[in-house]
Amino acid sequence: MPPEPDKPRDGAKVPLAVGALGVVFGDIGTSPLYSLQTVFSLDHNAVEPTPADVYGVISLVFWVVTIIVTAKYVLLVMRADNDGEGGILALVALLRGRLRGRKKLVAVATILGIIGAGLFYGDSVITPAISVMSAFEGLDLVTPKAAEWVLPAAILVLTALFAVQRFGTSKVGRTFGPIMLVWFIVIAVLGVPHILDHPEILAAISPHHALFFAAERPLIAFIAMGAIVLCITGAEALYADMGHFGAGPIRLSWFAVVFPCLILNYFGQGAMILGDPATSASPFFHLAPEWARVPLVLLATAATVIASQSVISGAFSVSRQASRLRLLPRLNVRHTSKEESGQIYIASINWILFVGVLVLIAVFQSSERLATAYGLAVTGTLLLTTVLFLFTARFLWHWPAWKMLPVTILIGGVELVIFAANVTKIASGGWIPLLIAGIVIVVMLTWQVGWRARAQARAALEGPLDDFVQEIRTAKLNRVPGVAVFPHPDRETTPLALRDNLEFNNALHEKVIIVSIVNDTVPHVRHVDRVSVHDLGYDDDGIVHVSYRVGFNDSQDIPKALTWALGKSPELEFNPDEARYFLSILRVTASEQSKLPRFGRRLFLWLASNEASRTNVFHLPPERTVVMGAETLV
Repeated sequence: MPPEPDKPRDGAKVPLAVGALGVVFGDIGTSPLYSLQTVFSLDHNAVEPTPADVYGVISLVFWVVTIIVTAKYVLLVMRADNDGEGGILALVALLRGRLRGRKKLVAVATILGIIGAGLFYGDSVITPAISVMSAFEGLDLVTPKAAEWVLPAAILVLTALFAVQRFGTSKVGRTFGPIMLVWFIVIAVLGVPHILDHPEILAAISPHHALFFAAERPLIAFIAMGAIVLCITGAEALYADMGHFGAGPIRLSWFAVVFPCLILNYFGQGAMILGDPATSASPFFHLAPEWARVPLVLLATAATVIASQSVISGAFSVSRQASRLRLLPRLNVRHTSKEESGQIYIASINWILFVGVLVLIAVFQSSERLATAYGLAVTGTLLLTTVLFLFTARFLWHWPAWKMLPVTILIGGVELVIFAANVTKIASGGWIPLLIAGIVIVVMLTWQVGWRARAQARAALEGPLDDFVQEIRTAKLNRVPGVAVFPHPDRETTPLALRDNLEFNNALHEKVIIVSIVNDTVPHVRHVDRVSVHDLGYDDDGIVHVSYRVGFNDSQDIPKALTWALGKSPELEFNPDEARYFLSILRVTASEQSKLPRFGRRLFLWLASNEASRTNVFHLPPERTVVMGAETLV
């Protein structure tokens, strides 16, 4: 097993751990709002609030959280970092970077990552809807008349949440941790009095209650497992947000705050149901005395907004990673913080998620009904992460079989049972995350195939760069004053804009700089390692190639790359503010010989026409940028 990622100093660990409470644990921290309520309401109350069922359910909750979150994510998967970053696409990038010679294995890992990303988008649509609605539904216990205000209030809060995304979370984010700390303390305090009233509930820690429940009522236990997955929603965030806080602070938050507070609340709900079975209809809000329910609804609303914020931010990060891995078109990514590169905003993703959330609320109209659609996205992502982790353990860390077997059987077995239990809910709403994932998978695969075809066609038009340099040395050309910069994908071929400019004007600038963005399969590249200069064979031709290496979480700022390249070659002594940029644009049209079917060709052309402007992506000054293009078939 590899060494742990760099650990923060002890003095920085506690503040980072508090910050992690808000960003990492918002989703899993609000799951007590609806998880046990869903367990006891599934299939017309198939799970009954009897002592045997209550002990079995609480024991299952305890051991599922312990096995999946604590053992799998906190202790194992978080060790599989890609330069300190986590998440299913970061894991795919790690495998792709280390297993270049094993094309079949890389292809399988990429497909699994695409499916996982698709399921994550499904989760990103469902989480804001179910979380915010479940918070407002607590008003039903205050007054029955409040029921008619649940949907309007949820829509209002969610509209405000998506509307403020463009301002970023740098300022708001500082308050997330303390609010969630208060939330975790409150849910623990709510559970303790009920545990003291019925201390016998603590016996549910023993796994034999879960095993007896499964043995005596296997079908009911299987149904219960379909809802118990709601207790671990957001577990993937432990891994996905590792780069923001580090493994140490996240583990500290989990063991010191989140895990004990969640368990106290779940055991408190179980104890209360033992004393009053009628409370199983809404166990979380029944934990509080009547006078505290309105303040609890307000605190729960704040917590669910934070949970929604974390999954929306995660969707932005996954989208940028997918774009850098060439699974999605170029996206307009706006950085909302000067300090944190991970704080970004992608308008197209934001509003697609918002429309999806509104549609779900309109269709399901309650968190209880929406919960049936939730589990499949979560369990699918859990299984895929486990498979990719096992790939990493076997092929990168070279684990022996005796070490692989327990992880596969214990963790994989539990996840497979939970996944199977959720498959039964496809007809009642589980099809929604599958539909969302299916759309994402089709888009990603179509883009990948189309992008490769376009790249091949472009290379054929451009021709070798070395041959071009040799040609211009033998030709009598006018050299005009100035610096011309040509962003271009690689060192091998000639930028189309460079060829066109020479053909139209029969002249060449005194200094020609070809800049290639090299996307590394790591989250970040150190500034000192980003720029390298390549001589094209001659010292006096005024043409130089610059490689600008970036990770999938770094900005693709070409003017900044030029400032770092200054002085690294005699041909790189110039004023960057006087440089002119020439972009090569290749327009594509459909070909009957394409590898894509007719629908795929139309989809690719639509995606290509809506790609983000490279002027924006590369941070080029519009007043000094010229766009020149050609056309090809795909």
